[in-house]
Amino acid sequence: MRLFIAAIALVFVSASSAAAADSNWPEFRGPTGDGHARDANLPIAIDESVVKWKTPIHGKGWSSPVVWDDQVWLTTATEDGTKMSVICVDRAAGKIIHDVVVQENDEPAFCHPMNSYATPTAVIEEGRIYVHFGSYLTACLDTSTAKVIWARRDLECDHHRGPASSPILDDGKLYVAYDGFDVQYVVALDKVTGETVWKKSRDIDYGTDNGDRMKAYCTAHVIEVDGEKQLVYPSAVASIAYDLDNGDPLWIVYHDGMNASARPLYSDGLVFITNGMGAMVAVRPDGSGDVTGTHIAWSDERGVAKKSSQLMVDGLFYMTSDDGVVSAREPKTGKIIWQKRAGGEFAASPIYASGRIYCVSTQGTILTLAPGDEFKLLAETQLGDGYMASPAVVDDEMFLRSKSHLYKIAE
Repeated sequence: MRLFIAAIALVFVSASSAAAADSNWPEFRGPTGDGHARDANLPIAIDESVVKWKTPIHGKGWSSPVVWDDQVWLTTATEDGTKMSVICVDRAAGKIIHDVVVQENDEPAFCHPMNSYATPTAVIEEGRIYVHFGSYLTACLDTSTAKVIWARRDLECDHHRGPASSPILDDGKLYVAYDGFDVQYVVALDKVTGETVWKKSRDIDYGTDNGDRMKAYCTAHVIEVDGEKQLVYPSAVASIAYDLDNGDPLWIVYHDGMNASARPLYSDGLVFITNGMGAMVAVRPDGSGDVTGTHIAWSDERGVAKKSSQLMVDGLFYMTSDDGVVSAREPKTGKIIWQKRAGGEFAASPIYASGRIYCVSTQGTILTLAPGDEFKLLAETQLGDGYMASPAVVDDEMFLRSKSHLYKIAE
């Protein structure tokens, strides 16, 4: 009887945890890191008729919104990078609750106009938000007061074009990559204290002394292979899977390219990695050492996104490329099922919600697609002045950050 009661209790705890995950959007690409929003009920057409509130956001920042309970958080910066801020918006009313400058820089390094000084997306959990501005600042703030709990300004690298990698949380640690022009490494920080748990230099043969060919902007993904977790972290030229406990490399795969920014996906025994230069590989993650010659299932360079992350829905692999091409592939082989030039450009990552795929362009066009083995456009609308940030979805609400505003969308 005691075992039965314990089992029932475990079921309720698991269900409660799942419900909590569904009710929040804690990091880049959501609670599962793959752009999926479970059980959402969103409008098909995203336009002014379904905007519940619209809040101006000062400065320039491409970080995606994160949501926890009744708060929506995002980061921003002055266009010249002299001030970096954290903003909290009331989820119900759209009113700004906190607007705090957390970093001031007398002489910021160069940032490419396509990028911003506030591109990395924050990570949020109960009571704490972790913000990252590259080598300028990584900090933990109290979500009720917006007061800084801890801050790190000693993790250095020359981003060369500005920071963009988003941190992630797992197993009590905050994982961040510094793939710069001068140095390249991954660090795990204790989420409570901010102290370094481990720091590993990228052990990659870049094949060049040109630092511009060594930089990357990628966000990691934690996967589980044969009951063991792996931290998959793409970089320029290659991607490495690390042991979460000590940072020891588990495997490395070479795929060329630089400027990698898409978060990798893991599905049906394959890790899907894009290299930031319009090419991708599908890798089996059960090897060790250099698996380039043994564990690449397929590779391709046709219609591959350079910036946005991919989406896996019902056994098909979707992506939106920089030049406005939307495509679907067979994930086991890489075979293109369909490819359609939708127009515009895409930097933000698509999401899956309400049984539909939503894609937002840098010009403000929003496409709503039906997943399947043929291109089916459900709606094409225009809202705002363009999107570099990816959408967040919580319950039946979508939060869209344009270049100048934050929107709440609901039926």
